Amino acid sequence: MTTPRQTLAYTLAAFVFALPGAPAWAQDAWPNKPIRLVVPFSAGGTSDILARTIGEKLQTALKQTVVIDNKAGAGGVIGADIVAKAPPDGYTLLAFGSVIWLAGYMQDNVPFEPFRDFAPITLGTYAPNLLVIHPAMPVRSVKEL
Repeated sequence: MTTPRQTLAYTLAAFVFALPGAPAWAQDAWPNKPIRLVVPFSAGGTSDILARTIGEKLQTALKQTVVIDNKAGAGGVIGADIVAKAPPDGYTLLAFGSVIWLAGYMQDNVPFEPFRDFAPITLGTYAPNLLVIHPAMPVRSVKEL
């Protein structure tokens, strides 16, 4: 005679061994439609050229069309907002520089939160920023400005 505890153990074991044979409910392969790469600046600039170069590489690697979509304005906020409000399905990407991370500190009423609404994928380029002054100015450091 089996006890209730043994019956439960046998039932659980049967479920565990049956699971590998169950059908997998997977999503469609990604990507199965064109990818939109939003550039939040005008066509022809540095960001656009870099995005087009990255877009070509993505297109080759993923065997899917990558559409470059320039949405300039408000220092990149307009294009970034489009991506922030897009469905989180991986088909709308944003190509931008550090300006988006600083938008909330430089502008009022930015409609997105960069650290919450975006997930970094990769570093595309590295471009250091320089602060320069006229050589005639008697300044040797930022503190002296």
